[in-house]
Amino acid sequence: MSGTEWTAERVVAELTPGMRMKILFDTAKAATNIAPNELEALFAEPSYEARMAAFCILDFQARKRLGDVELRDTYLRHHDRIDAWDMVDRAAPRVVGATLSGGPYDLLHELAASEDPYRRRTAMTAPLWFVKYGDDLDVEAGIKIAELLHADPDPIVHKPVGIYLAYAGDRLPQQLTEFLDQHGESMPRAAYRIATRKRKGGVE
Repeated sequence: MSGTEWTAERVVAELTPGMRMKILFDTAKAATNIAPNELEALFAEPSYEARMAAFCILDFQARKRLGDVELRDTYLRHHDRIDAWDMVDRAAPRVVGATLSGGPYDLLHELAASEDPYRRRTAMTAPLWFVKYGDDLDVEAGIKIAELLHADPDPIVHKPVGIYLAYAGDRLPQQLTEFLDQHGESMPRAAYRIATRKRKGGVE
C-alpha cells in the first residue's frame, strides 16, 4: 500500500496496545504521505498508539520538509494530545527545533513559561536539534531555556534539561561549567547527574 492510500482508519488497524515501537515506527513511516485530514483524524484517536503514530508521521514528514513551519504548527495545534514524554521526544527536535535554527527563539520561551509540563518539555527538547546542526548562538539559546527550567521539580522537564546540557557541553564546555557553577546547587539531582555524566569525573 502506498503512502497516498493510507487513512487514519488503516493506521489504527495496524496498531495494537503494547505493540513493539519498531513496528509502530515502521507503520508511521509507511504512512508518511497520509492526507492532512486523515492525519488530523489520527491525532483525535483516543489510544496512545494512534497519537504516537501521528507524531511519528510528523517527524517523518519533517525529514522531507525540514524547517517547514506548517508541520511545526500542526505539532503545536495538537499539543493537548500529548500525554507521554516520548511523543515530545520523537517529534520536537526535528519538527519544532529545525524551524528555529538561527532564531528568533521566542516560541521556546513561550513554551518554557507554560503550566503544562509537556509544553515545557518541548521547549527543552526541541533545542536538541541545535546541538547537532545549529551554530553556537543556537546552542546558547538552548542554554538560556535550560536556565529558565533548571530548577523545575517535574522530572518530565528537568530530565531533558540535564540531557540538553550534557550535549551542549560537548559543543560549549566552558558555558556548561559556568552554568553548573551558577545553577548546579538548585538543580534537581537527577538533572545534575545527567548534565555531568559525559564529563570526566561527573558527579553521580
